[in-house]
Amino acid sequence: MARILVVEDHKKLLQSLRRGLEEEGYEIIAASTGEEGYYLATTESPDVMILDLMLPGRGGPRVLRDLRSGGFAKPVLILTARDTIEDRVAGLDGGADDYMVKPFAFAELVARLRALLRRDAAGREMFLRADDLEIDLLGRRVVRGGVEIELTRREYELLEYMVRHKNTTVTREMISREVWKELSGALTNTIDVYMSVLRKKVEQPEKKQLIHTVRGVGYAVRDGA
Repeated sequence: MARILVVEDHKKLLQSLRRGLEEEGYEIIAASTGEEGYYLATTESPDVMILDLMLPGRGGPRVLRDLRSGGFAKPVLILTARDTIEDRVAGLDGGADDYMVKPFAFAELVARLRALLRRDAAGREMFLRADDLEIDLLGRRVVRGGVEIELTRREYELLEYMVRHKNTTVTREMISREVWKELSGALTNTIDVYMSVLRKKVEQPEKKQLIHTVRGVGYAVRDGA
């Protein structure tokens, strides 16, 4: 399912949104300040963002402005107690994709999130493929030969990165930087362990090998090699 970043400083509302959206099957990333929300938006690759305007520190409008100027293109739904036409226009002109006024019906929030996700998916690639392996980017599901493969979040991110760069050798340094968001080379052993586990889940008897080790360099996903 899609990953939703919820940035809301009201603790009870944040907990309620997390619980309700998780029950709907979404993966939730939560933040209670603008600084934390900005950081998670730029490091955790959410599929959609719910953003409160009245946040301590860096307020919602500034968070949204900074994200858009930095190239963040995912849908953003604003939550606010402000209900004037001017406020709505300012929010949408500031880069928001939708706008909901508190208090709101949870069912309507979910419906609007689904609409934003559908709209976003229509304008981008929805699947990645390597031989008989398919990655559903919206649902974050991996299927090989018609059988779904259960992966952890990090395993999924690693496999998605590898398949996006299929038929190309990627170094451990590239994986560390792009998947773990770490600049040091201290993750070499960790990456090797994850790759070993990923192989056990992805590779199947009598199927073509997909994940290859390039000795002394890194790894590569190859189509039917």
